[in-house]
Amino acid sequence: MSKGKIKVQTENIFPIIKKFLYSDNEIFLRELISNAVDATQKLKALASIGEFKGEIGDETIEVKLDKKNKTLTISDKGIGMTAEEVKKYINQIAFSGAEEFVEKYKDKTDANAIIGHFGLGFYSAFMVADKVEIFTKSYKNEPAAYWSCDGSPEYTLKQIDKKERGTDIVLHIAEDSTEFLEESRIQQLLDKYCKFMPVPIKFGTKKIRKPDPLGQKDEDGNVKMVEVEVDNIINITKPAWTKKPSELTDEDYKEFYRQLYPMSFDEPLFYIHLNVDYPFNLTGILYFPKVKNNMELQRNKIQLYSRQVFITDNVEGIVPDFLTLLHGVIDSPDIPLNVSRSYLQADANVKKISKYITKKVSDKLEEIFKKDRKHFEEIWNDIKVFIEYGMLTEEKFFERAKNFFLYKDTEGNYFTFDELKEKIKDKQTDKNGHLLVLYASDKDEQYNFIDAALQKEYKVVILDTPLTAHLVGKLEQTYDKTKFARVDADSIDKLIEKDEEIPSKLSDDEKEKVKNIFAELVDKEKFQIEVISAGEKENPVIITRPEFLRRMKDMEAVGGAGFYGSMPESYQLTINGNHPAIYKLLHTEDENTRNTIAEQLVDLAKLAQGMLKGEELNKFIHNSIEVIEKAEK
Repeated sequence: MSKGKIKVQTENIFPIIKKFLYSDNEIFLRELISNAVDATQKLKALASIGEFKGEIGDETIEVKLDKKNKTLTISDKGIGMTAEEVKKYINQIAFSGAEEFVEKYKDKTDANAIIGHFGLGFYSAFMVADKVEIFTKSYKNEPAAYWSCDGSPEYTLKQIDKKERGTDIVLHIAEDSTEFLEESRIQQLLDKYCKFMPVPIKFGTKKIRKPDPLGQKDEDGNVKMVEVEVDNIINITKPAWTKKPSELTDEDYKEFYRQLYPMSFDEPLFYIHLNVDYPFNLTGILYFPKVKNNMELQRNKIQLYSRQVFITDNVEGIVPDFLTLLHGVIDSPDIPLNVSRSYLQADANVKKISKYITKKVSDKLEEIFKKDRKHFEEIWNDIKVFIEYGMLTEEKFFERAKNFFLYKDTEGNYFTFDELKEKIKDKQTDKNGHLLVLYASDKDEQYNFIDAALQKEYKVVILDTPLTAHLVGKLEQTYDKTKFARVDADSIDKLIEKDEEIPSKLSDDEKEKVKNIFAELVDKEKFQIEVISAGEKENPVIITRPEFLRRMKDMEAVGGAGFYGSMPESYQLTINGNHPAIYKLLHTEDENTRNTIAEQLVDLAKLAQGMLKGEELNKFIHNSIEVIEKAEK
C-alpha cells in the first residue's frame, strides 16, 4: 500500500472544484459516466486492432444507488487501470488520459470515437461526495488497484483482489448533496445527460408486461400477459442522428422526435438530417415545429451533444439566433465546450457550422417550395414567424427567403412578391409611381377598411406576426419604389393617391365649420382633423393611426424602435365631406341634435378601430337606442 499527495498547483483544489469549476453540481454524473463510456470504447478500439484478445462480453455500464450506506456507484467493464495508471491519470489533475490515448492510436483505429473533452471530469465527483473510492482492474495481466480520497490532497492507493475487468467508482454522498441519493433524481439526470450515450447504461430494474413465455392462454384463447422484471436500460445507444438517412423512414424521424420531446403533442412539420465530416464534423437532426407568435416559448429546444454526450440545450452563439426556434439535436466534437459565448462567436469552426446549418435550412425550405408549393402553402402559417425572424437577422438567409416568402391575401390566395406585384401593379401604383402593398394584421378587426379597399378592386394581404412592423421596413428597403401600408392607416384614397381628384361638395367655410363641430368631441392633443373629398359610399368619418407612428409602436413592443417608440399616441380623424350624413349634420339647426349625430359618427369610427371601450362603449349603446326610439316616433 502507498500513500501520497495529489499533484496540484494549489494546496487544496477541491473547494475550487466544488464551487467554481462547474456551473452546476449535477454535471458530475455526466462526467463519470462519460469516463465509463471512454473506458468501454477504448477496450473495443484495442480489440479491433488486436491489442486486446480477450472477450469483451457484456459492456453495460451500471449505476447503483445505496441509500442506506449513502453511496452512488458507477461501474464499467472497460479497459480498467493499473496502479501506475491510477497514479498517472488520477493523481495528476488535468492530465487527460483520453487525449493521450487518441494521440497514441490515431493512426491505428477510430480513437476519435472516445470522449476526450472533459479533462477534470473525474474530480467533479467531489462536488457531491466527501469521499470517493476507485476499484479497478486493467485488461492487462496486472493486479487490481484501490484508490480513495476524502476531498483533501491526501490519497490512499493499494493493491486489491478484484476478479472482473473494469472500474467501480463509489461516491460517498456528502450531507449537503443528499438529493443525489434519491432514485427519481438520478433517473432524471440519466435521462437528461445520458439518454443517447453509445454504451448501454443500467439503473436498477423495471417491470414490464409481456406475453407469457410458457404460452399459457386466457379464457378467450389469447396468450396471457405477465409482469416480468427486466434491466432498466436508460439509453438508446444508436439514436437516429447517428444513422444514415437511407436507413431511416419518416416514422423513424417522428419516433425520434417523440423520444426527444415526450411531452409534446404536436408533430414536427418536417426535418433536416445533418451529416458532414469536412471541413468540420457535424451530425444531427433539426425539426421544424409549429412556431407560435410567442417566440420565447420556442427557444432552448435544440440539444447540443459531443459524440452522443449531452452538453447543453442553450445553443446561442453556436447557431444563428433565428435557428434557436427549431427543435432537435446537433452533435459535433468540433464545438469547444465550457467557454464563453463571445469565444464561441469568434471560433472558426463554430462560424462554419453556423453557416452550414443556415444553408441547409434555406435549401430545405426552397426545396419544399419548389417541389410541393401546395404543401408549402399549407404549412405557411406555422413557419412564417420563423422565416420572418431569419430574414430580419441573417442577411444571407434573407436573400434566399425573399424568393419563397409568401403573401396571403384576404381570400386565401398565396403569392410571392413578384407574383403579387404582377397582380396589383396596374391598380395599386400611385400617382408618384410607387407600388402600394396594402396589408392587414387582423382580418376581422380591420374588416371595415379591408372592405373599402376591396370595393376599389385593391388586393389586401395578411401580415399578422409580431415581426411585421420590422419586416415591412426591410422589404421597403429591398424593393425599389415599393411601399407597405396597413389598410387602416388612412382613408383608402389617401393611401393610394391617384391623379384624378373627386370634387368637394363643401365650401372652405363649410369644411371649417365641420372641423369645429368634431373638434369639440375629441382630445385635441391626440387627434388631427381633416376634411377630404371621397365617394359618397365611403365612410363619413374614420379614425386612423399614421403608418409610421403605428409601426414604431409595434416595433417597440418587440424591441427596436428607440426614441420613436416612446412618442405619445396620435390619431387622424378624417371626415368625408361628400357623405350625405355630413351634409345632414351641417344643415341641422338644432345644436343638440347636430352634436348627437357627430358624436355617434365619431363613436362609430372608434368602434371600427376597437377604441370604444368601457364607459364610452356603454354611452354609445344608450345613444344608439335613443336614436332608434326617436326614429320609430
